[in-house]
Amino acid sequence: QVQLMESGGGAVQTGGSLKLSCALSGNPYSSYCMGWFRQAPGKEREGVASIDDDNSATYADSVRGRFTISRDNARRFLYLQMDSLKPEDSAMYYCAVAKTRHFIYSDPADFGTWGQGTQVTVSS
Repeated sequence: QVQLMESGGGAVQTGGSLKLSCALSGNPYSSYCMGWFRQAPGKEREGVASIDDDNSATYADSVRGRFTISRDNARRFLYLQMDSLKPEDSAMYYCAVAKTRHFIYSDPADFGTWGQGTQVTVSS
């Protein structure tokens, strides 16, 4: 049973940076495909970035070039480096494990295990 716990959220000003972490416990995750999602109040959960078994990354258009997803297999952590933050990036951010290797990064239904979320607030 895989468990996830996010950390690293906070409040920053426009243009600032944050690095989110997602700690995994349970079964080894090195073969897992994982992703970051976010959800703002009144909006649907949206995919931000994902990483597959080959460490290939996929990004939403809205964050490409500003966010970087990575992971450390040895430490069982997933990261999301967020630079040049904008107010529209404000949301609760969640990490998740894909159900299978065949997933769509932006579809929450393709992900089975979720963390509790960490809040990111960007002020103008």
